[in-house]
Amino acid sequence: METSIVGVGVGITDRFRTVVEEKIAKIQTFAGRAQRLDVKVTHRVYRNGHVPDETVELTLVGKGPVVRAEATDGDKFVALDLAVDKMSEQLRRAKEKRVDGRQHPRGAHFEKGSGALEGIDVQPASVEVLHAVATGNVPVQNTEDEVYSPVVIRTKSFEAEWMTVEEAVDRMELVGHDFFLFVDVRSDHPSVVYRRKGWDYGVIALSTQAPPAEALAS
Repeated sequence: METSIVGVGVGITDRFRTVVEEKIAKIQTFAGRAQRLDVKVTHRVYRNGHVPDETVELTLVGKGPVVRAEATDGDKFVALDLAVDKMSEQLRRAKEKRVDGRQHPRGAHFEKGSGALEGIDVQPASVEVLHAVATGNVPVQNTEDEVYSPVVIRTKSFEAEWMTVEEAVDRMELVGHDFFLFVDVRSDHPSVVYRRKGWDYGVIALSTQAPPAEALAS
């Protein structure tokens, strides 16, 4: 498997490269078809007295979906260990779900009459969640003794992907996030699946339809 290592604000030593090569063996046991692993190390220095830290981001590219994991620590070697463990766990769980899916097909389907999803452990978003999303009523915690500092908002843009709810849940598990944006192939509605307690998931969908995938491809 090809490996690419870059540093942002920090140099990449030969020792770190050697440790990365040793650690990726753990990832390869769960991702034999992976083609490339991108490792990004970012050194951050804060002006409010916080101790500088190192963030290690792993991106695994192969014939299947892209898998991502990241971790932060004051020591980049510790952050690397945490990120590798996180990615290995994501791959292990995805592999177990594929095996379980072959042995016990989920057979999920959408009931148009009731609007319910049958055959998958997904629950519609509650009224409170929908109201909070619609109104932007997000609680903000503010304490007077904290030193003010600008909030850094990281933005990312992705091409729209059409998939089923079940596929979106699997992709969310692979990237290790608590939510995943997609376009529901059954309804063409922009939607998001999100993690609830335990192994439960929820779905929020916009009423506005996206252009069909076939129209974009033509």
